[in-house]
Amino acid sequence: MAKYKILLVEDDSRIAGYIRRILSANTYEAIIAATGQEGLSLLASHCPDLIILDLGLPDMDGMEFLKTCREWTDIPVIVVSARTHERDKVEALDGGADDYITKPFGSSELLARIRTAIRHLQMRTVSGAADGTVKSGDLVIDFERRIVTIADREIHLTQNEYKILSVLGRNIGKVMTYDAILRELWGPTASSNNQALRVHMANIRRKIEDNPAEPRYVLTEVGVGYRMVE
Repeated sequence: MAKYKILLVEDDSRIAGYIRRILSANTYEAIIAATGQEGLSLLASHCPDLIILDLGLPDMDGMEFLKTCREWTDIPVIVVSARTHERDKVEALDGGADDYITKPFGSSELLARIRTAIRHLQMRTVSGAADGTVKSGDLVIDFERRIVTIADREIHLTQNEYKILSVLGRNIGKVMTYDAILRELWGPTASSNNQALRVHMANIRRKIEDNPAEPRYVLTEVGVGYRMVE
């Protein structure tokens, strides 16, 4: 089986070496770039399956790298950064990153995020789901019939509740920011009414979760948004 090729854009040689060892020990092929420009060059020449991106690069900000990357490719990007402010996470996710990990991090977390991003890539490759459905455990969203079931039991949702689950389902495994969900529902002029979205989500969880306080299907990324579990 061919190895997944991962481009790591990281200027700290110690962190780059640490991540390379993790990747190599888990059958991934690692390509290392110490600058943003080198990373863009390797991206074009090596066509990796996934990018791990540090935001603090010596020649450009990681957000500039991400913006340039997103002009021509939808390759999964996992941001690994020491920036812990909520604003930085939201900016990166809204800018096209698929995930965001803060330093320091453990190898198990990094590998889990990589596996999720690769599954997301595989889903995109086959246009989501060939049969028009997306599954998260026992939860199934049937986009053609516009219904949601859990263990074959139909869940009755309002129109907005279905729209929210549909957006999360079409982006399963990926963090969707509050603003991104609102724009998907009501277009680019949608106001940032996070409280209304939280109310809808609370109602959704009461309908789909056995214990809304410990959700299994839709997780909250605190201060950022929501992620549907694959």
